[in-house]
Amino acid sequence: MTERPTPAAPALLTDMYQLTMAFTYWRAGLTTTEACFHLYFRDNPFGGGYAVACGLAGVVEYLEHLRFGQDELDHLRSLSARDGTPLFSSDFLSWLADFHFTGDVMAVPEGTVVFANEPLVRVTGPIAECQIVETALLNLVNFQTLVATKAARVRHAAAEDPVIEFGLRRAQGPDGGLSASRASYVGGCTATSNVLAG
Repeated sequence: MTERPTPAAPALLTDMYQLTMAFTYWRAGLTTTEACFHLYFRDNPFGGGYAVACGLAGVVEYLEHLRFGQDELDHLRSLSARDGTPLFSSDFLSWLADFHFTGDVMAVPEGTVVFANEPLVRVTGPIAECQIVETALLNLVNFQTLVATKAARVRHAAAEDPVIEFGLRRAQGPDGGLSASRASYVGGCTATSNVLAG
């Protein structure tokens, strides 16, 4: 039996900006300063009046399992600033080696109809931790919310007819395929062509 691939995002699934900002907070001794951010969208997708929140399961799994392993730390250690010095100090990399998310997350339940400028997820915690996780959380929530919303609109248009999601062959890689199949189910599809997602 083969092990199912984990949908949790790797530690380096972030923008360099997030890591350099966390390093800046670390150097300034501000890593534990309390921070808060919200994930929301400004305009309704597809010109509709609502969106369907999705991606929270991936957010929870990501935050529970987020660790910087030796390969990630070695990669970060290999990066140089413009002047040729290491981009990150060895002490900061040691801090990352012990990293785990300690903040709090509040969110609307998956499948909830949400509206523009309404928070889907609220994250509070130490500023450096919040900074490091922001990009991955946006990635996990934005894509799946978009797909769930489209699925809900198609499901609504189909009235009583069942809708089967068939997007694996056009998805953006295996992770995108699994995420899209799951989000389609949250949005109202009754089945999927994706055997792994099924």
